Amino acid sequence: MNFDTAFLAFGIASLTIGVTLLTIYSAFGPGSENLIDPFEEDDD
Repeated sequence: MNFDTAFLAFGIASLTIGVTLLTIYSAFGPGSENLIDPFEEDDD
């Protein structure tokens, strides 16, 4: 495996892990009590 392929694979893996951790943090982190659940707000 050459250097370019390893660098690209590491970049894609890092980006995927970073986005996943960011979404988990925003969903369950300190500011999550300010989020509104649209299904609970619906009064059908």
